[in-house]
Amino acid sequence: MRLPSTGRSGSDKYACLVRAVRERSHAVTDTKEDHGFAGSRPLALVTGVGRTVGIGAGIARRLAASGWNIAFTYWAPYDQRMAWGAEHGATDAITRELTGHGADTMAIEADLTDPDAPARIFDEAERRLGGVTALVMSHCESVDSGLLDTTVESFDRHFAVNARATWLLIREFGRRFTGVHGSGRVISLTSDHTVGNLPYGASKGALDRITIAAARELAGLGVTANVINPGPVDTGWMSEDVREHVRRQTPLDRLGAPQDTAHLVDFLCSPKGQWINGQLLMSNGGFA
Repeated sequence: MRLPSTGRSGSDKYACLVRAVRERSHAVTDTKEDHGFAGSRPLALVTGVGRTVGIGAGIARRLAASGWNIAFTYWAPYDQRMAWGAEHGATDAITRELTGHGADTMAIEADLTDPDAPARIFDEAERRLGGVTALVMSHCESVDSGLLDTTVESFDRHFAVNARATWLLIREFGRRFTGVHGSGRVISLTSDHTVGNLPYGASKGALDRITIAAARELAGLGVTANVINPGPVDTGWMSEDVREHVRRQTPLDRLGAPQDTAHLVDFLCSPKGQWINGQLLMSNGGFA
């Protein structure tokens, strides 16, 4: 979930925001735990891993610590045009963290507005690391605008990245999956925020339906598919006013951290999560 970004800090304060988010994230325990599948480490493909403080990076770390190999995608031009700017050296830093957990890993730069990108991503991941067992999609296009000021170009870009690319990635996964029956996983991250954020929220709604369809259509392969709504997670985009609002609206009186989402993804990807299928799961601390 995203909230309006009024007051979002500029890129000149990015390093400070990174440190602050990391400090808050350390309050959430991240212990090593085996993934539970027999044999060698399975491969997870995680999209949208462009910044060390992002939800995608948190998911990749947690899965690597649990015994997964990781292929991850990023798209630097997206971060460059956002208020926070690109994080220099993020890809290398994330790769070092993942390999530190014993994971074989690779980073794939991919523009998901390109309909050929999903097939290329899978080609590269398979060539280097083998078949994908879990597809976790945390990529997004998210530029705030409402009913009256959204442009056709922006609307189309949101749907290309958040909806069409999700469909094409799931389609590639379904066409190529040859893993043990019951081991396959598809997980998408969504949002229910639409006011002042129309193209983002509407395209995420389409993502929900596409992913839930996979729970039925890929069932014969032994693949589960679920959607997670992480609520507002502070990855450096929140102003102090937004942080205070989120705290007031959350019963636990704290901000969500990337690890909160990552722990749920880790559970769903494990054998213990096999019976959870076709669900839209709220993981937001009770935010209302």
